[in-house]
Amino acid sequence: MDRERFEQLVIKAIESLPDEFLELLDNVDVVVEDYPTAEQLEIEEVEDETLLLGLYEGIPQTMRSSFYGMVVPDKITIFQKAIEAMASSDDEIEEQINKTIRHEIAHHFGSSEETLREIEGYDEEFQ
Repeated sequence: MDRERFEQLVIKAIESLPDEFLELLDNVDVVVEDYPTAEQLEIEEVEDETLLLGLYEGIPQTMRSSFYGMVVPDKITIFQKAIEAMASSDDEIEEQINKTIRHEIAHHFGSSEETLREIEGYDEEFQ
């Protein structure tokens, strides 16, 4: 899938979020990259670049205090090639983008990886 179409699907996924979540997405940039960097893989303790589909980097809203301000935006990165590697059709790519966006936004709102894995039904080996 070309980058422009993939990015359109990311925008569509964000815009499909309920208004109450969109209103609270303060100071967050969403970007698309092919794969995670070596540093991102190391921080997330993931060895295979195709297993990390998205990444939230920032200060979750639950950790912000009244002193929060004048900081660089939080960043959600969606990894296009990793998502494409696990999907066998454009429909599956779109579905995985939606899941990944929601997963990473949940981190922005303070959900831990362990909690999200439990909710999503993933075992401990899945990244």
